[in-house]
Amino acid sequence: MSSHVLTEWNPEDKTFWETKGKAIATRNLWISIPCLFLAFAVWMVWSVVCVNLPLIGFKYSTNQLFWLAALPGLSGATLRIFYSFMVPIFGGRKWTAISTASLLIPAAGIGLAVQDPTTSYSTFLILAVLCGFGGGNFASSMANISFFFPKAQKGTALGLNAGLGNLGVSGMQFLVPLVIGTGTFAAVCGPAQMCIIGAEIKPMWLQNAAFIWIPFVIVSTIAAWFGMNDIASAKASFKDQAIIFRRKHNWLMCWLYLGTFGSFIGYSAGLPLLTKSQFPGINPVKYAFLGPLVGALIRPVGGWLADKLGGARVTFWNFILMAGAVVGVLAFLPHGGVGGNFWGFLAMFILLFATTGVGNGSTFRMIPIIFLTERQREAEGKGEAAKEQAIKDAGKEAAAVLGFTSAIAAYGAFFIPKSFGTSIAATGGPQTALYGFIAFYGSCILLTWWYYSRRNAEAPC
Repeated sequence: MSSHVLTEWNPEDKTFWETKGKAIATRNLWISIPCLFLAFAVWMVWSVVCVNLPLIGFKYSTNQLFWLAALPGLSGATLRIFYSFMVPIFGGRKWTAISTASLLIPAAGIGLAVQDPTTSYSTFLILAVLCGFGGGNFASSMANISFFFPKAQKGTALGLNAGLGNLGVSGMQFLVPLVIGTGTFAAVCGPAQMCIIGAEIKPMWLQNAAFIWIPFVIVSTIAAWFGMNDIASAKASFKDQAIIFRRKHNWLMCWLYLGTFGSFIGYSAGLPLLTKSQFPGINPVKYAFLGPLVGALIRPVGGWLADKLGGARVTFWNFILMAGAVVGVLAFLPHGGVGGNFWGFLAMFILLFATTGVGNGSTFRMIPIIFLTERQREAEGKGEAAKEQAIKDAGKEAAAVLGFTSAIAAYGAFFIPKSFGTSIAATGGPQTALYGFIAFYGSCILLTWWYYSRRNAEAPC
């Protein structure tokens, strides 16, 4: 058997964990994180590229641009459904390397397309769909890391993997405006396009937004292939994993994670264009990275808080804060095309991103606890063999649920930008979409309280 395959893996055994398991798990985690960072960067690159397309001569309507920002979310979410089940089928090492390498396709495609002024809108739509490869990676990455750590440390480990991986969004939104303004890579990446801003004409190298990631993707793919591990006991067919579709708590956690991660990734994709449409005098790319940065950095804190206080309690209060933050956004928006306060608007969105980060960490800590509790209840009174099998079954189910809930939640990257675009087109402003988000968070508050956080809840966690 390959030296990369772990035939013995029992992180719940304290002796095994301290003498052998911890070092292996940590190495896999720290290789996984940059792979996931790059996946998020490529997935969300359209949130910045589409803002700049009109400046270099591509004449698209606001709604067409929102489509380009939203489509990676739609394709990424759909791919996550399939990626959720790939780690137990192929192995975490193999699938991480393959899925990371796939990012080269949209990165190269976008870099070439933006240099050709005759590139059609349909070509850009196809490239936006291909960026979904980056979105799909999150599901398999989180499922993989969940196998490596003991229950007591899953919240922190998953929070680090996801939180530092989520930094790919803010990292991209910070770095791309810098690299598209420099000709340093022109000899390799191609000449500038002429960017027209008012009466000013200046060069822009928009292809750098995509090409900049290619060398890092290659290095991370090699690191994953040679440095990560597959776990033999984590092997399972799709049929084995499909049992989660009969688990009620799979669907409940899909709804709650849509509220947290769906919000994080949806606001990340839609905020630059929303800012441009509501505050035309503001350059959104100067500030777009701040919200995702805060949300990503605070996600491990959400996992840590959930480990200390309980995932359900943290999630319940967090959804209340999320609804309040949206009320704040509404208060600072322009009304009837006049008024509004950009700094208040930005502050409320940064608060909203912070709450999405905390909620991302706390909900993902809930999932392994819920499924371990359920399987252990079923094994009570059936002997030690049944108890050991319950732990293995819970691990496989929780990994599949982690991936599948992330797939459903990723549709937020489509629905939130599209909701903004549709609301603006229909009513002249985004308020209708925001009121809808408040109602949705209200449903999340009720579900969390009833099933998980109240006294005598069905699945306290």
